[in-house]
Amino acid sequence: MQLTRKEMISYCESEYKDHLVYLKLSARETDSGRKKILEQLSQQEEKHFLFWKEILDGYNPKPHPFLQIFILILRYVFGITFTVKYMERHEKRMIAIYRSIRPQFDGEAGTQLEEMIADEEKHEDFFIGQIDEGVVKYLGFIVLGLADAIIEITGVHAGFLGVTSSTTMAGVAGLIVGFAAAISMATAAYLQAKQDTERNSFTSAMITGFSYILAVVSLAFPYFLFDSMLVAFIASLIMAMLLTAYFTFFTAVIFERNFGKEFLESTLLTLGTALATYLFGNFLARIFDIQPFSF
Repeated sequence: MQLTRKEMISYCESEYKDHLVYLKLSARETDSGRKKILEQLSQQEEKHFLFWKEILDGYNPKPHPFLQIFILILRYVFGITFTVKYMERHEKRMIAIYRSIRPQFDGEAGTQLEEMIADEEKHEDFFIGQIDEGVVKYLGFIVLGLADAIIEITGVHAGFLGVTSSTTMAGVAGLIVGFAAAISMATAAYLQAKQDTERNSFTSAMITGFSYILAVVSLAFPYFLFDSMLVAFIASLIMAMLLTAYFTFFTAVIFERNFGKEFLESTLLTLGTALATYLFGNFLARIFDIQPFSF
């Protein structure tokens, strides 16, 4: 099928958008190594944009200010490696498109299009791999702390639904269990990292412990905010889902996984744990003649 002008305009605008975003990211990057990589990515996207601009007889696309703001937010919330990987998600589709339209270009234009395909393939294989960011280096320990805390503390709170109607008691129990578990997880991370020459064992332990404590405090907070056990538990569960969505989205983009599948698995695991511990707590309440919480 013959390539239309509308399609070429969309490719031109896509390359121009990527060029501006990488340029904006490089301007705000303080690390010299990462700044250089972002500048190289920006220059390559600019070259691709100029190719389509020439094909379209000087077509000038409009800038995307809102997209640039969105990408900058991603950069500060998730980090530079995540942001670049997020930007490059559509490159596989562009590579496939460029390969399919390659026969329609002859001579110098065809050669330039082949170079563009090679550039896009190189982005992920080389440039992105060169970005050395601590958050990615220790990503496994961050996820370990968050994921384990979400499941364990949600389980603790669900278990207390069957034992007490005191939100304060449930919140304090979550903090105490979480604090002890954070120390345990940090110790395990320290011992594990000692076998890894690429990661500092003390840093690994601190990151794991801090991630765990962060999740614990976030999940326990609603119990000091509401008097109703049911409302507090629902609010805590929503917080657990938000934290799960955060780290699942992060890892899905970094490791090119399916976000929906990963999030569904983590959610079902958390809810399953909550149900099991609630039933167990209710069972213990009946055995020891404790007045359980009633819905």
